[in-house]
Amino acid sequence: VWGHKTLSKFEESGHDNEIQRLPPEIANFMQLVELDLSRNDIPEIPESISFCRALQVADFSGNPLTRLPESFPELQNLTCLSVNDISLQALPENIGNLYNLPETIGALFNLKDLWLDGNQLAEIPQEVGNLKNLLCLDVSENKLECLPEEISGLTSLTDLLVSQNVLQVLPDGIGKLRRLSILKVDQNKLIQLTDSIGDCESLTELVLTENQLQSLPKSIGKLKKLNNLNADRNKLTSLPKEIGGCCSLNVFSVRDNRLCRIPPEISQATELHVLDVAGNRLTYLPLSLTTLKLKALWLSDNQSQPLLTFQTDTDPETGEKILTCVLLPQMPSEPGHQDNLPRCGALESLVNEMSDETWNERAVNRVSAIRFLEDEKDEEDNEMRTLLRRATPHPGELKNMKKTVENLRNDMNAAKGLDSNKNEVNNAIDRVTTSV
Repeated sequence: VWGHKTLSKFEESGHDNEIQRLPPEIANFMQLVELDLSRNDIPEIPESISFCRALQVADFSGNPLTRLPESFPELQNLTCLSVNDISLQALPENIGNLYNLPETIGALFNLKDLWLDGNQLAEIPQEVGNLKNLLCLDVSENKLECLPEEISGLTSLTDLLVSQNVLQVLPDGIGKLRRLSILKVDQNKLIQLTDSIGDCESLTELVLTENQLQSLPKSIGKLKKLNNLNADRNKLTSLPKEIGGCCSLNVFSVRDNRLCRIPPEISQATELHVLDVAGNRLTYLPLSLTTLKLKALWLSDNQSQPLLTFQTDTDPETGEKILTCVLLPQMPSEPGHQDNLPRCGALESLVNEMSDETWNERAVNRVSAIRFLEDEKDEEDNEMRTLLRRATPHPGELKNMKKTVENLRNDMNAAKGLDSNKNEVNNAIDRVTTSV
């Protein structure tokens, strides 16, 4: 096969092939455009691959590679490089260096997609900032402690995925990525979010789940195109009033934080349809929420319906009109259970802190005065068009938690010998599981 010099596509992917060596003769494929050797046992790519000057797509995913050949940047026509789920520990220093290579060679200047997820990378070389045409960079599931400031050079970038690393901060230069649309930094160790995030004017989706953020910058209100903001399971104690400036925000999820209040300015985000604030420390909601056309407002893990019946009240401290309901004040979950079962914290509180007055009894005793009204026009429009689903924070994970909740019921009943409260607990769990 290595003698077919006119071969344009070579595909030998999958564990059934078990290719253990890529010979230097790969250089004979001068007209090779697409090379797929994913999921084999290839430990090394020969330097001679640089002779495949026509190569545009290269997929080496799922091989036991630890390095890329230094000659790799000579593949000037490469537009898609996939090296995810291998054992890559470093990138060639000149992978994006346009200046230290001859003009006739270039250096991956046309690269549009770079998939490096699922490796062991501890750093990204600063030269990566020279990949001016790069659209998507995925470095998720690595060991990155920081991103180079030179990432600001990726002026064409639309998707930046850095989930499951150990980042504590994002570089200020990220604000220069004016075309960036999707930024996923979930499951890191972020302690703060740079103010320059507000300069990412094209951002539509920002995922900050499972970090250590205590606040969000005021500049977040400058993100006029932001549609989905998820900051679940952080340490947020407050939200900036500028959040109302996110005029395109449709889904906002901040569950399992330490919020004591929601700023009334959130009502200025007039496109907001899903608000998830379950697992916080709220005692009331701002009256201004009634001006929004909410389709779902989540206050508790036990909540069986996306919308609730509210009543007006007066804040004794400020004299302002507020909203309250049967699920407010929120019941704090046990600290030990929030980490292990983040979706079941309120259920644990229900077991440990069950009072004589049950949740159902409280609901009967409250006077219903205000209910969020659904927009009839919106309902008609929804019937006429196909719904474009995006990842919503709740109840999207209900299927994954069903088994966990059922196990929790068995463990709790066995360990604590619940008798008198058993029916109440089972009813709460049934409300969750029947929603799946």
